[in-house]
Amino acid sequence: MRPTLPEPAQVHRAIDIYLAHAYPTAPPLTTRSLLNLMKTWAGDFYASPAFARTGDANSPRLTIRLGNVAYPHMKLALEPAPSGTSYLFKADSHDKHLCPAENSPDYAAFMDLREKNQKIVEKIEQAWAEAGIPTFKTYLQADLDRRGKASS
Repeated sequence: MRPTLPEPAQVHRAIDIYLAHAYPTAPPLTTRSLLNLMKTWAGDFYASPAFARTGDANSPRLTIRLGNVAYPHMKLALEPAPSGTSYLFKADSHDKHLCPAENSPDYAAFMDLREKNQKIVEKIEQAWAEAGIPTFKTYLQADLDRRGKASS
């Protein structure tokens, strides 16, 4: 079964929320250009070159590199839900795949950046949850609620 992608309007809403928490002022030109590409794309919304695709062709992980005020590599990701029926939104700080050695002069600054990124991720995902945009955390909560009702 192929998961159902979110409606483009929901993606745009998620982007607006992301940007409100990632940048105190307007995002940089590269991010604005990417968003303009999305808005003016005449073809299928998810075929836009603004999206990077990885993973399974039938249920790919889709990402948009929006960055944040201190780190240009942070992404909005759409990931298939564990149920395989829908997608979940994720703010991916994209900073867990590497780390300088603890004795490196860059270590403290990198760890500080990771901490700042994580705070931004948490704010974005909390705001998404409050706006009804599905995240892994809201998926888990709904699953726990279903299981609790089923066992009652």
